[in-house]
Amino acid sequence: MPTFLDAHPMGAVEEEQLKQAQNMPKDEFGITHKNILYNKQENKAFCILDAPSKEAVQKSHEKLGMKCDWIVEVQTTA
Repeated sequence: MPTFLDAHPMGAVEEEQLKQAQNMPKDEFGITHKNILYNKQENKAFCILDAPSKEAVQKSHEKLGMKCDWIVEVQTTA
């Protein structure tokens, strides 16, 4: 499955909610979170996801009321 990195504002999301999202099973769009990086002061979150497509990442975030600034498919060295 492809891996994607996205960036979006954190909004009112708290660290505990991010941890819950990271540990959730695959969602209805086929997405699982590998990791979430964030900076509350900068109001930025970066998600590393396994997803079937860029469009699936976009739809998953939109369902949560978030709009991604960008989404890019990436490869990892691990």
